Amino acid sequence: MHEIVVLSGKGGTGKTSVSAAIATVASQEVVIADCDVDAANMHLLLHPENFKEQVFMSGKLAVVEDDLCIQCGKCVDICRFDAISQKPNTLNINSFDCEGCGYCTRICPTGAIKMKDRRSGLLFHAVTRLKQPMVHARLDAGADNSGKLVAKVKEDARMLAQNHQIPFILVDGAPGIGCPVASSLAGANIVLLVTEPTKSAIHDLKRLVVLIKRSRLKMMCLINKYDLDPELTMQLEDYLEKEQILIVGKLAFNHAVPRAMAAAKTIAEVSEAYRVRFENIWDKLKGVLTS
Repeated sequence: MHEIVVLSGKGGTGKTSVSAAIATVASQEVVIADCDVDAANMHLLLHPENFKEQVFMSGKLAVVEDDLCIQCGKCVDICRFDAISQKPNTLNINSFDCEGCGYCTRICPTGAIKMKDRRSGLLFHAVTRLKQPMVHARLDAGADNSGKLVAKVKEDARMLAQNHQIPFILVDGAPGIGCPVASSLAGANIVLLVTEPTKSAIHDLKRLVVLIKRSRLKMMCLINKYDLDPELTMQLEDYLEKEQILIVGKLAFNHAVPRAMAAAKTIAEVSEAYRVRFENIWDKLKGVLTS
């Protein structure tokens, strides 16, 4: 089993569109894992039908038992996150502000405050309209522990791949270099970077490459919208050559892409030329993994 993680230094480079197009040409060879749990959108293109839904619990939340509370106000004074407020005969704990540190439970003289498991999001097992197994998730608004939810998405994707004897897992990761990205890299075999010739994209790509190097993973890169700025594209190519990162393809800006997005389809489905391009990219990825 091999894991391919698709990442970008910043949002808007076309990472998810590329991931969905690869999924289209890979057909039954992949399990899809959408690890951009903070802003998942692979489902918009692959239209998965969920057959399993699971509440994801992670972290702790302080909860007050009113019948035990004596309104001493000690917890209000010591909460450094200002998550606890006191009104006449009422103590309120704001779940968005509570960091789950548990200090309020230690200071409470009557044991009125308890730490309980916190709901962080929902996890789904599904089958895409292309008949591929897919695991995706949705982090609750304001919830923490997106990295742990990503780890659970990948764990379940591996289980589905093993159960169905599918050789590849295609992971659509989050943009940037944060905790969800670090979590998506765990256990991966290769990273496909998606970037574009803009100053912000190149800057953020370099930060991402530094992170991936620490994991000692193979990297390949696809330059999207390469014709937007030929000079910056040359700078980008020079940088990738210096870092010994293979360029698997360059895609020009094409109005067929937004038309495909508007139709909720992948570019590989609406353009034969793009299908061929992505078939070549998929073959290159498999070649590196199986060589």
